[in-house]
Amino acid sequence: MGTTLTEVADLFLSSISDYKLDTIYYNSGSIVLNTYIEPWLLKAINEFSSVCDQDLSYTVLSGNTDGYFTETLTMENKIILSQHMELFWLQKGIQDFRSLNLVIQDHDFKTHSPAQNTRARTENYNSKREELSKRLAEYTYDKNDWDSWNLQVFS
Repeated sequence: MGTTLTEVADLFLSSISDYKLDTIYYNSGSIVLNTYIEPWLLKAINEFSSVCDQDLSYTVLSGNTDGYFTETLTMENKIILSQHMELFWLQKGIQDFRSLNLVIQDHDFKTHSPAQNTRARTENYNSKREELSKRLAEYTYDKNDWDSWNLQVFS
């Protein structure tokens, strides 16, 4: 058994602040929290697997058994997966907020208008997406087999 969901989830959770996730953890424990956030990891695996230098085969969590990868992932790969998870978390927050705008009236928002809040969340999402895109470009550049390119063997 390699890297566990909890290892990647800890990196993800250390970079965000979400009262919903905190409440799930405090009321139900880590297994329920991991069940809630595992879909974001599965999406992250899907996004990252095409460029990752390690096998991202993953066994989903079952009962009290944590989900795990077949390989022990490098710290770099765990961080990139956690950053992908953060993007999916941000995306969910934007979508939740937009649906909330349909229910709550403008006078319910004391500090900012719904449009300003949505715009700020979207800008944060776009900024994080660009940051991750840059990181992936650097990652693939660093992992490229430059000796083969030098010999004009492009694969």
